[in-house]
Amino acid sequence: MKKYVVAIILIVAMVLPVFAEGQAESGPKKVDVIAFTCQDLGNPFFKLMGEAVKDAAADLYPGAKVLIESGENDINKQSTQIDDFISSGVDILILNACDSEGIGPAVARARDAGMVVVASDVTAKNADAFVTSNNTKAGALVAQYIVDRLNGKGNVIAIVGDPVSATLDRYDGMKEVFAANPGIILLSEDQNGKGRRELSMNLCADLLTKFDDVDAIWGCNDPTALGAQLAVVQAGRQDGLFIVGVDGSPDAAADMALDGSIFAASSAQDPYYMAYHGVEMAKDIIDGKDIEREQLVDVSLITQAEVKAGYTGWDVPAR
Repeated sequence: MKKYVVAIILIVAMVLPVFAEGQAESGPKKVDVIAFTCQDLGNPFFKLMGEAVKDAAADLYPGAKVLIESGENDINKQSTQIDDFISSGVDILILNACDSEGIGPAVARARDAGMVVVASDVTAKNADAFVTSNNTKAGALVAQYIVDRLNGKGNVIAIVGDPVSATLDRYDGMKEVFAANPGIILLSEDQNGKGRRELSMNLCADLLTKFDDVDAIWGCNDPTALGAQLAVVQAGRQDGLFIVGVDGSPDAAADMALDGSIFAASSAQDPYYMAYHGVEMAKDIIDGKDIEREQLVDVSLITQAEVKAGYTGWDVPAR
């Protein structure tokens, strides 16, 4: 009997360390590297998102390395960046896609490599989850502002953006509002300013040459609207014409505060929250929590009245 007892003790002594090691391996995943790639770091909106990813990493995964890249509105460049992230052992990717559908294969490769991918601001095919603004509402809010200000009748130019969910949804929101108001005539709706100020300025200059009677310009984001405004002023067409955008950026608010500004309204977003919360969502997924994988963040209409009342741009938490 003593021999059996000794044998059992020896077996237990050998099994327990193995069991304990298995338990340790099944614990929380260690996150060493967090990455963020966006459409264009030259846009203050995306630059702030990058800062939010850094802050979230510091709060949730102290000591983790953070990689920040700009896709330069180039789907091929961004796909290569994601492959580089795989090689670098990235654990979490917060993705602001240059092309919501086209980035899908790269996202699939990242997930196959064990990366958790959360799309932020725009959706991305094959991502684990996403957090975006209610962009359909954002596009509709400023479109409705145009309708109301023009009393339902006027000529409008729309400058759109790249094929990402954010700009596509804003376009849909705009079209829905204008369709319900047949007195609004869209003179142009196929010019892609890529969300950039200079390109949008050049496109708008050409459109102003083509169309003599323009009452309002709808821009897919604030840099687009600001670029269009430059073209309008340079052409001396600012009398009676006004411009709207989407973002609610500090640059837009500063311009709207100026006397005589024709930048009239913007749908305000929260880029800091969307990026920071993206890291929180990734952590919840890694920790095995049951979360809502498709999250929308509300937007609000900002006009010159809100700016005069104190609105200055995006809310960034003090640290």
